[in-house]
Amino acid sequence: MTATRRVQQQPAYILHHRPFRDTSQLLDVLSREYGKGTLVARGSRAAKSRLRGILRPFQPLRLSWFARSDLGTLTGAEIDGAPHSLGGDALLAAYYVNELVLSFLHRHDPQPEIFDAYAQTIAALSRSAELAANLRVFEMELLRLLGYALNLEHDANLHAPIDDQRFYEYRVDQGPVAVTRSEGPMVFEGARLRGIAGATFEDPGVLRDAGRLLREVIRHHLDGRELKSRKVLLELHRARMPKSSSRE
Repeated sequence: MTATRRVQQQPAYILHHRPFRDTSQLLDVLSREYGKGTLVARGSRAAKSRLRGILRPFQPLRLSWFARSDLGTLTGAEIDGAPHSLGGDALLAAYYVNELVLSFLHRHDPQPEIFDAYAQTIAALSRSAELAANLRVFEMELLRLLGYALNLEHDANLHAPIDDQRFYEYRVDQGPVAVTRSEGPMVFEGARLRGIAGATFEDPGVLRDAGRLLREVIRHHLDGRELKSRKVLLELHRARMPKSSSRE
């Protein structure tokens, strides 16, 4: 007989929710000590449910549940801090962070450091106009914590420090390799790679190259799949760019 696991007052965020039966919903959650999991919130969509205004993405929560199988049952939810004010591009960016976490994390694998990085990123998106920089920082930290850290400081073939004046092709399974050409989907100037390593994203060129690099690295680790929310963000960005800079 499978033992019942009971969890009380666990710091958590809702990553995704969808209707379940008449008045319930399924919640994909990220909790600090239990990682990613799915809970059924019975009756939470009913008109008189006290949970209707609580179970929202990006709201810091404390959740309680029990589980006898892979699917848990929510038994309590409390707000655990002021709600984050997210709208427009910031809201889209936050949904991208959620999709990234859902795509990369394994179920029931505790990742407290990723939970903390997630919480910090959502808070940063709510108060900063530097959305792209905040996303690049989170992407790099997530990859590092999952064991996919970027090599941005040494030539993978020569084992020599990156030369600011040279160009490198970044190969996901190896790292940067010096090349003689200056163009290509994964070719970067050494100075830009060093800028990405130091997260000096106040430089527009470094930020732009970081987005190009991380997009391909993430796609590689997701077996070629592009995240829907990132595609929306890219399309919005391109639509707003002046025609003269649309090729950058």
